[in-house]
Amino acid sequence: MADITHLPMEQLQDLEYCLDSNPPWAMTVAKKASNHDIMLHLPFCPAIALLLAWCSCAILTVGRKLGISSAETILLAFQNYILMLGTSVMIPSMIVPAMGGSDGDKARVIQTLLFVAGINTLLQALFGTRLPTVVGGSFAYVFPIAYIITDSSLQQISDPHERFIQTMRAIQGALIVASSIQIILGYSQVWGLFSRFFSPLGMAPVVGLVGLGLFQRGFPVLGSCVEIGIPMLLLVIGLSLYLKDMRPFRDIPIFERFPVLICVPIIWIYAIILTASGAYRHKPVKTQHSCRTDKANLISTAPWFMFPYPLQWGPPTFSAGHSFAMMSAVIVSMVESTGAYKAASRLAIATPPPAYVLSRGIGWQGIGVLLDGLFGTGTGSTVSVENVGLLGLTRVGSRRVVQLSAGFMIFFSTLGKFGAVFASIPFPIFAALYCILFGLVVGISFLQFTNMNSMRNLIIIGLTLFLGISVPQLFNQYWTPSRHGLVHTNAGWFNAFLNTIFSSPATVGLIVAVLLDNTLEVERSKKDRGMPWWVKFRTFRGDNRNEEFYTLPFNLNRFFPPT
Repeated sequence: MADITHLPMEQLQDLEYCLDSNPPWAMTVAKKASNHDIMLHLPFCPAIALLLAWCSCAILTVGRKLGISSAETILLAFQNYILMLGTSVMIPSMIVPAMGGSDGDKARVIQTLLFVAGINTLLQALFGTRLPTVVGGSFAYVFPIAYIITDSSLQQISDPHERFIQTMRAIQGALIVASSIQIILGYSQVWGLFSRFFSPLGMAPVVGLVGLGLFQRGFPVLGSCVEIGIPMLLLVIGLSLYLKDMRPFRDIPIFERFPVLICVPIIWIYAIILTASGAYRHKPVKTQHSCRTDKANLISTAPWFMFPYPLQWGPPTFSAGHSFAMMSAVIVSMVESTGAYKAASRLAIATPPPAYVLSRGIGWQGIGVLLDGLFGTGTGSTVSVENVGLLGLTRVGSRRVVQLSAGFMIFFSTLGKFGAVFASIPFPIFAALYCILFGLVVGISFLQFTNMNSMRNLIIIGLTLFLGISVPQLFNQYWTPSRHGLVHTNAGWFNAFLNTIFSSPATVGLIVAVLLDNTLEVERSKKDRGMPWWVKFRTFRGDNRNEEFYTLPFNLNRFFPPT
């Protein structure tokens, strides 16, 4: 026992910047680099090189106006923006063609999704949980969206573009109504009251399932083009883990701090070379779509300038069945976001968000889903799990970085052609990043406050993890757009509701963990569950650090005091 030196720690220590500490505006490397030097060392094709050179010049210009040479914060924010493009492009690429939309429609939906994601991220970082989390599109909404798309009344429309418009309006109406679930549960503090049933023992596997449950978006997608996926995976691991201590520019660990900005362009150029050399000329269509850099048609179809606005697709249409189906996705995103908030607080060296802060964040997330419905993003929003993982990989948990990344989302969503260049990055490149980042969103560290020699605890953790992966796998195996999943009754909305709930690993895990942890030897196991450590974080004033991390800006706590 004398050799055990790893005592439980309430906050992680191995991070460079925490929630309230921000990267410096000045970067040493820029003091020795001119615009010409930057362009000279970027091995890109001409079009991308010009674009990135323009971005670099813009960053340097802003830096000079601020009296500095460059801005590390801006580059870190741009890295967050690049990372969240994966999901923002994947979801519209899946649903827009099924809705009858063209490549031009897909480009507009992507721009709208990015624009609203920027607004939601800014609102969440300022007035929600105030954690460094990016809010973007969610795959949890695919089931109810597929139900709406295959609605017989919409399928009867012969003109594809008209069917796309009417389907989009139906999705908008369903999102607007369903957003009331999060708004009510959040601002009424009901979700915070429910969180009293959470414990370190129960939340550890649930947070883990938030990341590990997304394994289908990792190596299975990477495997669709191993020529670029495997090199990307190896390069990120090599630079960010094995070479993280190398500092070519004095005190800046660039390989650890900017793995996405370094690795994505290198493999992207490699993919461009393979495409230009005809390596995929005789490959199957599916392989070409995954590997080629010229198959997305985003650059040619995206407008030069587009400013998304509410009701741009027309007035929403409302249906009770569509709304009930969409409510299931809202519940799932609420559960997944709760797990992501717990993980983000840990990776940002903050205390676990109190019940009041958690409810506040869910309420603002409901506002975000409402904005999704008003603007017509084609899907709802949730916390971006990959960006939470990036906090741990780069050891930067700064709120300022995420707020600035929201500005990039809004800026590039209005400049269609420029944003489309970055959005045309092949999916396997993002999948390689997901293989690393999803694994970082784990709640295993919460187990240090529990008794892992208790058979009760081992059973709860093991059963939660196993069922959380096994049950959704069964539902996903049976799901096709025509059958609507394992539950297949005459009520389509009922099918979509249950299939969505039980296809979410985090949701299944939360049901199992909360049920077992709060019914099995509860009184005798308070210490074993970790409740003596957890209980002080339930209330806003339970710990002095809560005020430092979660107080509203602009002295708003005077008007909205914690309850």
